[in-house]
Amino acid sequence: MKLKKATIKDVAKMANVSITTVSLVLNNKP
Repeated sequence: MKLKKATIKDVAKMANVSITTVSLVLNNKP
């Protein structure tokens, strides 16, 4: 398995959250 950048979809799946949630977290940095 080659290492690659995790997509928002991958992160959402791993973190067990929705893609929308991941997007909000990434875009609304403190």
